[in-house]
Amino acid sequence: MDVYYSYTYSTAGWLALQALPLITSPTMIVTLLSPEVREATPLEVYFSRTLGFTLLTIGILQILLTGSVPLQSRLTSAEGTTTDPEDPKAPYALPTLTVTMTFHALYAFYSYMMWTETGISSFALNVLGSGFLFAVGGWCVLFASSDGRISRKTGADKRTSGFPFKNAEADKRFPKKSM
Repeated sequence: MDVYYSYTYSTAGWLALQALPLITSPTMIVTLLSPEVREATPLEVYFSRTLGFTLLTIGILQILLTGSVPLQSRLTSAEGTTTDPEDPKAPYALPTLTVTMTFHALYAFYSYMMWTETGISSFALNVLGSGFLFAVGGWCVLFASSDGRISRKTGADKRTSGFPFKNAEADKRFPKKSM
């Protein structure tokens, strides 16, 4: 699950990196994205800072809802946090991962469309960052979200298939037991 926690903290860091300039200097963002140099309107400043605070909130929720930080009122166990579905510390780990992965996909797609339309390199950077996090999130959903299903009788992974070719070598190592 190291990749999963790397994804969690990378998402929070990426969103915080994007939120910082939106909150601290919305005029600079408007100047960079505007064809003419002008002062930002109060509405643009409001929306810029609101977006920055929203990105920070999503990043913090990403860390809290995935079980990285224990959300218990008392410290009863000294063990680390896990993303096991039966673990009460992380019941929202997979849904949060899915939502943030979808967010990164939409963000990367929108940034790509804006980059091809305007040619502004800031959008290209966002395509790279969000696209990478989408790919890592997709990997986590596909491969890191559940443990392997190992058969108690044969010791083989139950999710494997013999289609379209029969795996004779695996059948030799794990003979079927008659009941």
